[in-house]
Amino acid sequence: MAVRAFITGLAGTTVTPAERTLLREREPWGVILFKRNIETPAQVRRLTASIRDAVGREAPVLVDQEGGRVQRLGPPHWPSYPPGAAYGRVYDRSAAEGIKAAYLGARLIAADLAAVGVDVDCLPIADVPVAGADSIIGDRAYGDTAEKVALLARAVADGLLAGGVLPVLKHIPGHGRAAADSHRALPIVETDRETLRTTDFAAFRPLSDLPLGMTAHIVYTAIDPIAPATTSVTLVRDVIRDWLGFRGLLMSDDISMGALSGSIEARSRAAIAAGCDVVLHCNGELDEMRAVASVVPVLTGEAAARADAALARRGRAVKDDPAALRAEWAALIDTGASARGAIS
Repeated sequence: MAVRAFITGLAGTTVTPAERTLLREREPWGVILFKRNIETPAQVRRLTASIRDAVGREAPVLVDQEGGRVQRLGPPHWPSYPPGAAYGRVYDRSAAEGIKAAYLGARLIAADLAAVGVDVDCLPIADVPVAGADSIIGDRAYGDTAEKVALLARAVADGLLAGGVLPVLKHIPGHGRAAADSHRALPIVETDRETLRTTDFAAFRPLSDLPLGMTAHIVYTAIDPIAPATTSVTLVRDVIRDWLGFRGLLMSDDISMGALSGSIEARSRAAIAAGCDVVLHCNGELDEMRAVASVVPVLTGEAAARADAALARRGRAVKDDPAALRAEWAALIDTGASARGAIS
């Protein structure tokens, strides 16, 4: 089976005939869903089943389900979850309670996702924001120190895995210092290497064993003055793989984002050449999907081994009482809210 090194989006709430042909013939490693693809639980279950029927295997289906501003499945059919900063506030009162709340929140998200056939969540975020940075990370972050962020990110990853859903560590090696939103423009970080190691990059190092990771479209001039991490051989090899020790499957952030330049084909080739295992393309535009599919390689060698190792951890859900978990989680969140002010 010639699985190719890309993850694709879809245009709408069903797989169109043209998309079905692409999924069948080009065989992406996975498919990612957005709000445009989501209506009701029954519809999402049909969609995920259709995706896997088209590719002819149990392909991973991804989503960004963080809580707060980034929540693709939401009311009225799914619960609303708080942003990562909510867990940081509970942690500030009691580290143990903050870690427990983060774990339980992720465990509940995993149950929501697994029920509709989604088995990969682009979470946790290990970005450490600094004063003056763009608000694109903001309250999505768990805190403003590497130690706190790493501990809460670990709890979130463990909660997802306990629910049978694979976590994606993002945005490696760190988006917290970016002064621009990489969806729109290329952030350039001019901080020295040692500061980056002890702040921005440090939260990712204790999480190097996670099965999946996503790069940051950011230039760190002290390491590579030209290419963002996604397309930088130096960043991927020397920082992500060597210094951080990340051994999981590495995917690019969305290759169609405004931070990158050049054609979709050129961006895709550059990400693979830099050392990304898989190219992520999200916007659901069919011509771009075909362009990515035409240039990415078949997933082989070490990349294929990392993909297999990740998928081997999928679906190992611990049997729990969802109602009891939700009650325990709500009590922790409510306690934190009353102590620190309302959590949005």
